[in-house]
Amino acid sequence: MNRRIVSIALATLLLVSLASADNWPQWRGPHLNGVCDEKNLPTRWSSEENITWKLAMPSWSGSTPIIWGDIIFLNVAEGDDLFLWAVGRKKGDILWKKRVGAGNVKMRKQNMSSPSPVTDGKSVYLMTGQGAFKGFDFSGAELWSREIQKDYGRFGLNWGYASSPLLYEDSLYVQVLHGMRTTDPSYVLRIDKKTGKTIWRIERPTKAIRESPDSYTTPALLRYGSSIEIVITGGDCVTGHDLASGKELWRSDGLNPENNPNNRIVASPVVADEVIYAPTRVRPLLAIKAGGRGNITETHRLWSFQNGPDVPTPVTDGKYFYSVDDRGVMWCLNAKTGQPIWGPQRIQPATYSSSPILADGKIYITNEDGLTTVVKAGPVFEVLAQNNLNDYCLSSPAVSEGQIFIRTAQYLYCIGKR
Repeated sequence: MNRRIVSIALATLLLVSLASADNWPQWRGPHLNGVCDEKNLPTRWSSEENITWKLAMPSWSGSTPIIWGDIIFLNVAEGDDLFLWAVGRKKGDILWKKRVGAGNVKMRKQNMSSPSPVTDGKSVYLMTGQGAFKGFDFSGAELWSREIQKDYGRFGLNWGYASSPLLYEDSLYVQVLHGMRTTDPSYVLRIDKKTGKTIWRIERPTKAIRESPDSYTTPALLRYGSSIEIVITGGDCVTGHDLASGKELWRSDGLNPENNPNNRIVASPVVADEVIYAPTRVRPLLAIKAGGRGNITETHRLWSFQNGPDVPTPVTDGKYFYSVDDRGVMWCLNAKTGQPIWGPQRIQPATYSSSPILADGKIYITNEDGLTTVVKAGPVFEVLAQNNLNDYCLSSPAVSEGQIFIRTAQYLYCIGKR
């Protein structure tokens, strides 16, 4: 009987693990860090080769495709309006479109479709750069609707709002860190996913000046021991917050040691093996040990790196830490010590805005020209392939059930066999 109970428990855990790996429910995937457990992924493709289907897009976007089962969700800008699209996974056909709001402002690379949707497999949630925040079921029926700017004041970021919500259990966590174009305080929200109502709102003060309070990052989830915390970067610091109350538990300064007034942060924090990796505007990228309380600037720093990215969020499996900067210069560091294992390596001269993902023993990195470089993961640098879609691309790749999804300005591509 005991053996049978253990077998059932192991089978259940395996099924849960497989279900998680088969979907891409949030911007940074099933583990919230750009890593997934997929195998046998495509290594080579072009705009015609190894393409299962492609769907025409009306505009570019920094938003990543979100995948659950047979449905792909997209935040889409069409002219002045912003929509949530549900796309059929098998054929790439549009199942439904729901208008979420208006006011699609274009600000250099940015438009108001930048935040990625999130899903729990039953409902999908979307926030736009204008603060329209809505929940839908999988048939497209609206569950609730919010206007964050109407509730808490206008966003004051220099380049427009771009942070994606973080979905964990029954709640959505939303950060609004700004200061360049407002004197209103920055804040973090916890929102009930069933009702859309605010559970808590906490202000997040910093000493950052001018543009430095602005943060375009997405919150991360930190698990260590029996504790779970929300990690926020921006305003020259990293903070950890209690899930139940939003209370700030710890803070690490040091992301802007020279007090640069233009030190806005774009690359998001990454968490692996009880370590928080906090990028800033190139230098310094900090590795911070979990478990601190109060000001942990001096007590919990593990290492720092002076050649980090500006825009692409790094990726790590807890052993190797991979960073790609905006010019395509790549490094592999020891994730525990920060010591370089290889790098700098220039993968392809271009501008890089999307974030790398780690899957199937490979790192996939897409530049703004639509070229994805596939690099072998591990202690030896090796380029396995370079695959060109010849189109403008800001969105990070998403992976599900053996397929890779890449969104360019003109198309959403489904690459490989399911």
